[in-house]
Amino acid sequence: MNRRELLQRSALVFGGTLLGAESILAKNIDWDQLDNLPDDSKAIGLFSKAQVKLLNEIAETILPATDIPGAKDAKTGQFIAVIVSDCYEPDDQKRFMEGLATIDAESIKRYGKKYMKSSAAMRTDLLTELDSEQKAFQKTKAKETPSHYFKVIKDLVLWGYFTSEIGVMQGLRYVELPGRYTTEDYKKGDHAYSG
Repeated sequence: MNRRELLQRSALVFGGTLLGAESILAKNIDWDQLDNLPDDSKAIGLFSKAQVKLLNEIAETILPATDIPGAKDAKTGQFIAVIVSDCYEPDDQKRFMEGLATIDAESIKRYGKKYMKSSAAMRTDLLTELDSEQKAFQKTKAKETPSHYFKVIKDLVLWGYFTSEIGVMQGLRYVELPGRYTTEDYKKGDHAYSG
């Protein structure tokens, strides 16, 4: 194989990868129509409308709106529903769904109400405890053991938010610097850079 043929094949593979990612994110889903569906209807893939709303509230607790929009504004719950439904293996999907149900069960056990009915302080306390639990679990787990369900949820929230337009353009400081190297001053408290 010569260099030209290698470059052509690489371009096909790389182009296919881009088209594949675009097709995942460009599903014909009208995110705003979620409000018109019954709570038990399938809204996105494996997820009901109620589960997508729960994902959005969990995401908002992890990355709340401040002077910039939060994870719910970036529709992170919908992003997670698409990724889990379309990209996860069945065993991983099952583990994810069980983890999502565990968050509600833990909220009922601790506060006597589901996550969606609990206060912002209760939600923060619960997720902080789950985060500590997953960190301890990750340190001691065997390499082949799947990650703790809350680590998976948290990673998907961060991925969904920081790859959204809101996350890139408002959550981070976007500086477009194509084709050259330059430095930007950073002051304590500034948003991180993207670009």
